Amino acid sequence: MPTSSMVLDLFTQCVRAIRDGVFITRPSRQDKEFHFQNWISERLARTGYYFEKGGRNSYPDFKMVNLPEGYEIKGLAYPGREDNYDCNSQAPSGFHNGRTIFYVFGRYPAEPEDDSYPVLDLVICHGDFLNADHDYVHKNRHIKGFGAYGDIIIRDRKMYVAPTPFGLLSGVAHMQTLILPEDFLATGALQRVGRLVRKEADTLVVGYKFDLKTNILIPETIPNPAAGTEHVFEAWRLAPITGAPPAIREASTAYETVALRTAQNFSLDEDEGA
Repeated sequence: MPTSSMVLDLFTQCVRAIRDGVFITRPSRQDKEFHFQNWISERLARTGYYFEKGGRNSYPDFKMVNLPEGYEIKGLAYPGREDNYDCNSQAPSGFHNGRTIFYVFGRYPAEPEDDSYPVLDLVICHGDFLNADHDYVHKNRHIKGFGAYGDIIIRDRKMYVAPTPFGLLSGVAHMQTLILPEDFLATGALQRVGRLVRKEADTLVVGYKFDLKTNILIPETIPNPAAGTEHVFEAWRLAPITGAPPAIREASTAYETVALRTAQNFSLDEDEGA
């Protein structure tokens, strides 16, 4: 467990801004991606920590300079898709390239009347809450020789769809909640409001095959040696505490953690241009 982290500072800044009515401001109605990220950037700046902002396809969105931490930002329009989200460049995880990764989910009005609007609710969670596997390494690959003349390349560019805390949990709508691994940090600044347990799945996806004739995608699985292992998390809120405590949804068994590991026989060349 870390001896220091700024996640508490960021969470506190976000909660105070929401309670003080600090709105998201988008530069134009064409901005459908960065408005919530910019709002988080302002909260990060107020923590006093140095950070670097990544480019469009970099991961995570923000990297801390003096701490081995990163923050991936996911804004969600409400009402709208909220149970899961697309991970276009990296499967979720609590660890990446030597950094602890946190995910910041915030919902905002889907059709605001103007270019300033509130953050409706917020969840900051350790990446392990979404996926506890630290071993899988995302790679884009390609094969050559497709087509009648054999000069077409097929690129394997993975896109992952992962559950959000709003899909996994009840009791987080219209609230601000921080989710950390059990005993991650000792703090008296926040109040613990729940204990959340995720169990590892019975099987692991270690590869897949795609039949170009039938257009069928076939997963390759193995038994998970850690099947049933419980990963325990704690939910925290800033006083004053209101609303119901968060709890794992019964239907969220469909989102049980599935670790993705590179198959031993997957030997295609990496696509350097991905």
